Amino acid sequence: MYALETWSGAGFDRERKTSGTSFHTSGIYIFLITFTSIYYLSNAPLLLGHYDLGWHLAAGDLIRQRGSIPFQDPWAFTLGDREWYNLSWLWDLIASIVVQYAGFSGLTLVTVGCGAVIVAYLASACLSSGASALAACIAVFATCLLYPTFATPPNIYLAASPNTATMVFSVIFYVHCLKKTRRFLLPAMMMLWANLHGGFVLGFFIIGLFGGVALLRRNWMEFRIYGLTGAACLAAILVNPLGLHIYDGVTATLGHFVQGKITEWQPYSRNMTLPGCIPGIIYILVFLALELRYAGSSSVPLETRLLTWLFLVLGFHQFRYMAFFFLFSTVAFARHVDRLLPGKLNIGELQKSFWTAGIVGLCVLPLTFMHVRPALGLSDDLLSEQDAQYLQANLSQARLLNHWNVGGPLIFRTHGTVPIFIDGRAATAYPDSLLRDYFKLVKWDIDENAWDMVIEKYKIDAVLWPKVHDVLRHFLVDERGWKEQYVGSHESLYVKP
Repeated sequence: MYALETWSGAGFDRERKTSGTSFHTSGIYIFLITFTSIYYLSNAPLLLGHYDLGWHLAAGDLIRQRGSIPFQDPWAFTLGDREWYNLSWLWDLIASIVVQYAGFSGLTLVTVGCGAVIVAYLASACLSSGASALAACIAVFATCLLYPTFATPPNIYLAASPNTATMVFSVIFYVHCLKKTRRFLLPAMMMLWANLHGGFVLGFFIIGLFGGVALLRRNWMEFRIYGLTGAACLAAILVNPLGLHIYDGVTATLGHFVQGKITEWQPYSRNMTLPGCIPGIIYILVFLALELRYAGSSSVPLETRLLTWLFLVLGFHQFRYMAFFFLFSTVAFARHVDRLLPGKLNIGELQKSFWTAGIVGLCVLPLTFMHVRPALGLSDDLLSEQDAQYLQANLSQARLLNHWNVGGPLIFRTHGTVPIFIDGRAATAYPDSLLRDYFKLVKWDIDENAWDMVIEKYKIDAVLWPKVHDVLRHFLVDERGWKEQYVGSHESLYVKP
């Protein structure tokens, strides 16, 4: 059997594997996991750069202090009677514990470990589909370098963020459905997923697509299995602190007008950065060429093709879905690459090369971690500890209008001693009226009426805004008589006279 198949199930080619084959193929996993992990660790500061990390950690601390999950936001003065739907409470709790006992280094290693799980599952899927070891390595390595999208921070999809839980579980659901193994475990996984991140709805989509294909093929046994699995998953998500209100938390994000204001929900074209987007574009073009060339091939499962094409289209519409395109395309890409490889490869030598390279990678991995470890911590780019101390000393009783991006770090560094106006929790914590008022302000050209209205309506005493916004400085200081009282690492503090 392939390595990890005792965990993830037998391959869908169903051929018998000897223990010698298992030993050699395990070298593929070692190679892929070590070198992708080295790549992820080399980008470790980006893994900790998500703007929402601060409030997630503060939420975990709050849950541990209270011994319960808060349903009302304790940090903002603008929430009114809005209920807080914290769909990631379990991730917040786990992250808080990890940071307390292992620091940000531990949180980084947990994130890299999630990436390793994704690599192992995708490699298992490719090998079980009948792809050669070399084709599987090429496909898995390419997709696992691309899907995190390190070129577009903070929109990174392998990061210290609950989003990573959705990446991991979507791959696990996909591979178990594709290989038709251990699907009885999916409801238990769904119970965990639903408490880690609101992206659990993707699991239903994956199960539904496989069930739909089974129905199309009139495979009643498979259709019944997917139907029962989906029903069990539906019941499993109710095991959460919000109960039925978990749907309110999901609908507060999906389809909400605030999505159009958040970059990860915006089109791919608005998130492309040169030259960082070039490798991804090349992969997409190569994949499309191979798919069109071998469109009639039956070696690629229909479910894989449907998921891949669907998320490619969705990815162009909303950037966050492009990461799923890379993940779901791995099996198809491996099968297509197999056709382009020479027919006579020395498999034994190839497997030895994987083992040799994997051992070298295992030696390099801890050295890479030691090299990046001093840089691991919550970024000071938006709000430094010194900035937070100044705000605590001077604005603990003020009504502060802060920029969206700085809300999370401000919560983490002050833990509510400086009440905030808004942060990345968006519609899961704040009223729609507040969100509409705030987004009138986030323009380079100042809408004077909008700023005057918000300042008056919410009785704002101070504004914390990016210091590069010179137009706002001119408006507040020169036209409204405010004082630029403090200039921090990234933000300027304006105080009302």
